Amino acid sequence: MYKQIIENLKKELDKVVDFFKKEMQQVRSGSASPVLVEDIVVDCFGSKLPLKQLASISCPEPRQILIQPWTNEYVGAIEKALMQSDLGTSPIADGHSIRINLPPLTGEFRDKLIKQISQKAEESYQTLRRWRDETWKEVQDKFNQKLISEDDKFRAKDELQKVIDEYHKKIEELKERKEKEIQE
Repeated sequence: MYKQIIENLKKELDKVVDFFKKEMQQVRSGSASPVLVEDIVVDCFGSKLPLKQLASISCPEPRQILIQPWTNEYVGAIEKALMQSDLGTSPIADGHSIRINLPPLTGEFRDKLIKQISQKAEESYQTLRRWRDETWKEVQDKFNQKLISEDDKFRAKDELQKVIDEYHKKIEELKERKEKEIQE
């Protein structure tokens, strides 16, 4: 019975790692990527939509993002949303498209990004701990209801910690990879 509890936990922890991975893709490194802007929320005609639903996004050069709205009516709203984002640069609109030229990363901006990454990693670690605590409580409840033995309770505790350590390591590896990318 405790093995099923652990399997259910793994599904939730996979979601935590996937979410962290997506967040790391959205943190700027040395080169441009559509992922940096595609989820920026644009207030367009009273609706809030992610940029990827309003325009095509490409990277014609290593440090440039080109945004081509589906209609010219979106240009102003997209430009405004980009200016409010934390990209560290200003968009250039020409009426039909918007270009974002990413400057080389300064030492100060790199430090800010690394701090941001550490903060996001810590939030993920907290989520892992919360899942661990909830799962341990569930195991103890099953023990108290006499649905699992004391031996299984302690096996579950050991296995639970191994699983949490494994997922903690996955997040740590993603964090370190992104930090290295930023330092290059």
